[in-house]
Amino acid sequence: MTTKEAILNKIQILITNHFNTPEQAFTFFDKDGNGKLSKDEIVKLLKQAEISGFIRGIVSSKLIEGYDIDGDELINWEEFKLAIDEISDKSSS
Repeated sequence: MTTKEAILNKIQILITNHFNTPEQAFTFFDKDGNGKLSKDEIVKLLKQAEISGFIRGIVSSKLIEGYDIDGDELINWEEFKLAIDEISDKSSS
């Protein structure tokens, strides 16, 4: 199975290569414009990041589980930013 680090690295590559800022990526994947990423929207982000279809559902659930601070089962901008900061910290160490 793909490691967490490999998945986070693919997400970072997607954001770095296709968007000028993390905010732009968040807005792009927030299809309904509600300021939060649903599991379906996260699955689309993972697809764009070339995460295997077999594990996208599992990974999206784990990302929500790991970064959903307010417990609404969605990822808001602040939670997304924390995830991006963690990705950036890991890639620079």
